[in-house]
Order: sequence, then structure tokens, then C-alpha cells
Amino acid sequence: MRKSRVVAILLALVMAVTAAMAGCAPKTDKAAQTGQQSQAQPQSMIERVRKKGELVVGTAPGYYPFEMIDKKGNIIGFDIDIAKEIADALGVKLTVQRYGFDGLIPALQTGNIDVIIAGMTITAKRALAVSFTNPYYATGQVLMVNKNIPNVRSWQDLDKKGYTIGVSLGTTGAMLAKQLFKNATVKDFDIFPDACLALSTGKIHGIVYDEPGVRVYASQHPESVYGVYELMSVENLGMAVQKDDFSSLQWLNSFLYSYKDGPAYKAAVRKWFEEMTWIPEVEIK
Repeated sequence: MRKSRVVAILLALVMAVTAAMAGCAPKTDKAAQTGQQSQAQPQSMIERVRKKGELVVGTAPGYYPFEMIDKKGNIIGFDIDIAKEIADALGVKLTVQRYGFDGLIPALQTGNIDVIIAGMTITAKRALAVSFTNPYYATGQVLMVNKNIPNVRSWQDLDKKGYTIGVSLGTTGAMLAKQLFKNATVKDFDIFPDACLALSTGKIHGIVYDEPGVRVYASQHPESVYGVYELMSVENLGMAVQKDDFSSLQWLNSFLYSYKDGPAYKAAVRKWFEEMTWIPEVEIK
């Protein structure tokens, strides 16, 4: 009898412990679920844009033929065509805001713009502050020279004391020139057209800038400048969104996968880089 009684007591204790554990488990799970729900993911740029019905793109006019101001005051160019395609794909209105190049990343970080589309080269330093899409165009840095200095074949020909090389503030051309030129003076200008004016008037001797911009300017001012098209670097251009907005990056990369090298993309390349029928619409200083 005593043995049976002990067994009965032990069984009762086991059942009590099991019931207690079963009663606690659902509360723990519920608490965990509540905690997960309270940590909502931040809204992505794409979600925000679709909700407000407007895509705000930041760019820096003056980088021919990516973004320029036409004679009517409109911002036009290769990058603007891409921005229009993105807005159309999202079914939203496009607004393009103008900044100095070095003001674009701060504007993105503070939420004044949704995305940067400004011929911005993908660099490790910039990627510490923003997140880049896959490249949508590849270009490189070249040298443009005042016509009064003939027979320049390479940047090394101007790396001498007494020569001044102009660069556009905040660009990869400025970074590269300050790394390469050890003897010539490197001078910063706010925008590329200001550097071009200084070059054309003989105040500086050369400019380091992206190949497309140099080709456009040199074709319009053959009497005062010429291009040296040996690439000093090769660079990939990307769009930028706020740091770690992976959902928006995924959508933009999917867009580029379907758009790049398609009919609209190829037509834009022909228009802005090859045919250059847009030149009469723009004041190239």
C-alpha cells in the first residue's frame, strides 16, 4: 500500500509540473510575438514614394550630358531620362531638385530627396554614407587642355611646376587629380562650367573631368580647348539611396536589370552621347 501511495504522489507531482509548464509556454510565446510586432521595420524609400505619389530626385546640373540646364531653365540629360523611367515604373510624379554636387549626400541623409541620380561614381568612401545600386553607366577621367599648350598626350605632360589643373569640387576627378599631380597645382572650382571658363580664358592649363563631359565641351569649343582621351581611371556610376535601405536597392537593381541595354536605354545613349542633337537646347559656357 505504501509503495502504491508513493507512486501516486509522484504521478500527481509530474502532472502538476507538466500543467504548470504548459500554462507558462503560451504566455512566453505571446510576449515574444508582441515584442517582435513592436519592432516594426522602417518604411523603405520605395514604399514611401508610392504612398506619397512623388519621387524626389537630387542631381547636380553641369555634368554634360548627364544633367544640364536647358535654355528654358529645365533640367535635362541622360540621368533625367532614367529618373523619368523610374517614376513611370512606380506610377508616381517626378520632381527633380538641384544641388551642388557636394550637397547631394547630405540632402539624401536628411530626407530632403529620395534618391541621388547625378552621375555619381561608386566609391568605398561614399558607400560609408549611402548605399549604391548596381552600376548603370561606366566612364572614366580624362584631361582637357588649353589649346595654347599643344601636343599634350598624357596627364604627366602637365605635371610640372607652373601648371595649374582645374577640378570640380567633390568629384572623383578632384580626388584623382590630387593623388596623381605631384608638381602641378590643383585648383578647386564649384562646378565644371566654372573650371571650363577658366581653362578657355587661359587662367588654368588643364582640367581633369569625366570623359563624356570633356567630349561635349571640347566639341563645342575646338578653338580654345582639346581633349586627351587616354583614360586616367575607369569608374562605375550608380544611384544612391539612404544607407542600408536594402528593399529599395533590390527594387532599383531589378529595374536596372530590365532597363539597362533595353530599347529605351539604348535610345538614351544614342541621344545624349552619340547624336548630341540636344546641344542647341543648352547653354554650354
